[in-house]
Amino acid sequence: MPEAKIGIIGGSGLYKMVGMSEVEEVKINTPFGEPSDAIILGKLKGVRVAFLPRHGKGHRISPSELPTRANIYALKSLGVERIISVSAVGSLREEIKPLHLVIPNQLIDITKGRDNTFFSSGIVGHISFAEPFCPVLSQVLFEAATKAGAKVHQGGTYLAMEGPQFSTKAEAQLYRSWGADIIGMTACPEAKLAREAEICYATIAFVTDYDCWHPSYALVTTEMILTNLEKGVDMAKKILKLAVPTIPQKRDCACATALKDAIATSRKYISDKAKQDLDLLIGKYLSKKENAR
Repeated sequence: MPEAKIGIIGGSGLYKMVGMSEVEEVKINTPFGEPSDAIILGKLKGVRVAFLPRHGKGHRISPSELPTRANIYALKSLGVERIISVSAVGSLREEIKPLHLVIPNQLIDITKGRDNTFFSSGIVGHISFAEPFCPVLSQVLFEAATKAGAKVHQGGTYLAMEGPQFSTKAEAQLYRSWGADIIGMTACPEAKLAREAEICYATIAFVTDYDCWHPSYALVTTEMILTNLEKGVDMAKKILKLAVPTIPQKRDCACATALKDAIATSRKYISDKAKQDLDLLIGKYLSKKENAR
């Protein structure tokens, strides 16, 4: 099967990557179903990448219905070690203005009802998630965004909400009181599942609006978001072209070994189906335990 070490998940407005060469389309089925769409493999600035449109071509899939486990598993099966997520967000801070970018370093998850772990049905794994975004990859994105001429904020707390509806004014003010800086609908469970898959994950968050809390700006609408997205997508593509060639070959971050001591379930109680479905993620650790006996 074709391989790529860098994955790009395109959010609203980013459904294809212009400038890729040696392009091929790969359809993958996983133990968790089919991904949002076919994965596009090719070279971007001479580097092999795998591109996946998060919502599918034509924006067919709602944030709450995304097959995120299948998306992350499919990218992992292609050899992806780092995922760059591109997402549209609303701002919860005066200084983070529409058309600005944020490279977040923290996360608040208030989604509900989404499949947010690979570890269920008789197998338990506890990963460390104190630092939800890979600091190494985030730094690469910040430097690339700065070089591209974007107005970019380094660090910030991304609040992941359910959707597809936008917030009420009361909710927006509550999230501001919690210390959240931006709000979106897709970072969770993506970031959690990427960590469980030992994949580095970082986000380019493009600010399209002030949500609904700002007294001097119009309330957020889909038309407003789409208008600003046209500008943001062009900048995101420019940043990706600058960032991808500068990503270090070697991974020294904790993301790469997130599962090393995370599996709590005794091997003898893990079902054959779970072992088979999760072999891509945990096979190397189970075999080590078996050989140690």
